Amino acid sequence: MKFQLKRLVRKQRQGSQPIVHLKYRNGNVEIMGLGVWYSYWRDPYHLLLTIPWTGFVSLICAFYVAINTLFALAYLLGGDCIANARPGSFLDVFFFSVQTLASIGYGAMYPKTNYANIIVTIEAIVGVMGIAVMTGLAFARFSRPTARVIFSRVAVIVPYDGEPTLMFRTANQRRNLILEAQMRVYLMRDEVTAEGEFMRRIYDLKLLRQQTPGFALSWSVMHVIDESSPLYGMTPESLIQTNCVLMISLTGIDETVAQVVHARHSYGTNEILWNHRFVDILHHTSDGHRYIDYNHFHDVQPLE
Repeated sequence: MKFQLKRLVRKQRQGSQPIVHLKYRNGNVEIMGLGVWYSYWRDPYHLLLTIPWTGFVSLICAFYVAINTLFALAYLLGGDCIANARPGSFLDVFFFSVQTLASIGYGAMYPKTNYANIIVTIEAIVGVMGIAVMTGLAFARFSRPTARVIFSRVAVIVPYDGEPTLMFRTANQRRNLILEAQMRVYLMRDEVTAEGEFMRRIYDLKLLRQQTPGFALSWSVMHVIDESSPLYGMTPESLIQTNCVLMISLTGIDETVAQVVHARHSYGTNEILWNHRFVDILHHTSDGHRYIDYNHFHDVQPLE
């Protein structure tokens, strides 16, 4: 154990181990070099689920061409083993491999030696397994539950019922309900302990309402800044000095697919406005009905 620890320290001193940097930009904390700790190629399943559709299709096409190229070279090694194929023609054996891998079987070309039959058998097994894997990956990407939730661009600190209150907005962009939606808000800031040790501390912020039975339209999230609040006594300057960040986490059950969905957001110090309030988006019609105007969802105005 001691030898392994010394060996790890030696590697770190030599610079062979990656270093993660914390960078503060526009009031938000960015983790630089986080991806170098972990190679996605070590977990290809996670890679194929997280890359964009363009990259997913590109990788599938590249893999398909590579497999057929390998089997085409294997057929060429067998000499004149494919009937009705031009001897030594790479294109003929390549397209024969495509037909075999996809189980098309047009019949114009077919194996005529035992060597070719063995390669065809191997390729048929690879084709069946490949189709099963690609189908499962495509289904997993399509069926992965996601939430389309929008958060206000800024959060505000404004008096509410005589108490300074942290507020921000969120809205469901889909025409369905997020059942048993739960909102969690965390405050992250730099602190120094009594012993002089630096740490990044996380606080839970108590909300006036952190759960709703059905999240359909909009939700104004509020946290009262009283004596029990971690924000009590803080100023815009102290928020910047301690590199404060608000982390938002929303979870619930999508009623359409009956699966848990989640959304997250963060507010940096430059995205927390003091003595501002949100523009009202709830209006009344002349016949007494109510409607929500999302055109002013992000709009704020200073207090008079």
